[in-house]
Amino acid sequence: MIDSTKQDKPRADVGAQKVAAVYAKAFLATAEKSGQLDQMVDEVHSVADVLREYPRAEELFASALVPHEEKVQMLDRVFGSKVSPQVLDFLKVLSRNGRLGIVPTVSLELQSLYNQLRGRIRVDVLTASPMEAGVSRNLENSLRQILGGEPQVASSVEPGLIGGVVLRVGDTVYDGSVARQLEQVREQMIMRTVHEIQSRRDRFRHSGGD
Repeated sequence: MIDSTKQDKPRADVGAQKVAAVYAKAFLATAEKSGQLDQMVDEVHSVADVLREYPRAEELFASALVPHEEKVQMLDRVFGSKVSPQVLDFLKVLSRNGRLGIVPTVSLELQSLYNQLRGRIRVDVLTASPMEAGVSRNLENSLRQILGGEPQVASSVEPGLIGGVVLRVGDTVYDGSVARQLEQVREQMIMRTVHEIQSRRDRFRHSGGD
């Protein structure tokens, strides 16, 4: 299953990030054409997870001292039976171009592009105390209406937070004032629903009296 909140490792340097974005974009286009988009994106994430779990393997793949031919053999041995031929070929292209060491960064860039494609918007929510399930659902509903996309909420708790809540959407950070706006939206939605129920009830009464 695709994890839209994958942010396990700090971003690489800007240069490597830009290169990774180019490869991620090319891979995404290929995956779309193949009709196996979700599977192929998941497989790249799985490869990146393995490299994060085994730093020694990541070092070997990134090392210029290890020939491309040896890296290809390692890829076949480690991932040949675990990923699709298209993903394995993509890894070998990275190796041939001396970029196999940036797979984890490619994975992060790929997830960002995938979320955009699916209309998903990551929202980091920092609160002073854990949100109850009902509050979390109301927040997601309000964000969905405001952002015009599908919010992917990643929550964390900071007891000493002043203002109660901080939201981050991309590079933009909002303080508690936005939370009040979201609460107003929620209240408006509730009032609108109550009004509709009352209107239908009144129409029912009138029709019953005729």
